[in-house]
Amino acid sequence: MLFSIIGCIDDMKKAVLQDPGGISGSAKLLLQSAAAAAMLYYYSQLTPLDTTVRLLFSSGLELPPILYIAVIMLFIIGTANAVNFTDGLDGLLIFSSIPTYFFFFAISSSWEVQLFCIAMIAGLLGLLIYNMYPAKAFMGDTGSLAIGGSLSFLAVIEKVEILVPILFFVYFAEQLSVILQVWYYKKTRLRLFKMTPVHYHYSLKYGWSETKIVWIFGGVSALCSLISWLLWAYAM
Repeated sequence: MLFSIIGCIDDMKKAVLQDPGGISGSAKLLLQSAAAAAMLYYYSQLTPLDTTVRLLFSSGLELPPILYIAVIMLFIIGTANAVNFTDGLDGLLIFSSIPTYFFFFAISSSWEVQLFCIAMIAGLLGLLIYNMYPAKAFMGDTGSLAIGGSLSFLAVIEKVEILVPILFFVYFAEQLSVILQVWYYKKTRLRLFKMTPVHYHYSLKYGWSETKIVWIFGGVSALCSLISWLLWAYAM
């Protein structure tokens, strides 16, 4: 809800005030930092904060509390924005995030987490009816930041941080393409991709249709979720 409110403020500024830039990047980052800190504080009041990062084959790395909180805050904020970059084509974020929520549903022993994941999947399927190409409704930052914030916090709750590079592969690839594009352009004044986030690159360079991109990216997300589940089941 906190990340959704931040996205809603951004969307309202764009829609109501006709400001295409929305809220500034620094203001958005400040609000996201406050939201992540509030979430971690509330979670620490419910259960003792476990600062151990689970690794493969049942091993773990215990971090100092301050370092753990700093790393987790950066992770939550980074993931929320990575997911936000993925919301660019009709149905893309929905197809990419449903398998990720299903992964958390499958591994969790908490009925609250399972209920939340099922509710999110059901809501996304309901929106998909209107968000498939050509879309009649859009989730905007209100939805994409809510998805990013909740998925990142689910990873914290379920202690699967080590699987995040695989589980969130699609979202991080989208974010990394933007970072690389900016860095490469500053260095060479040339573009590494036709357009970023990278899903636009496949459309402009290879002529893929929106539907093809959505299905392939969704399939990659489903495969990454399956690999993550296999690692969780047999290597953690």
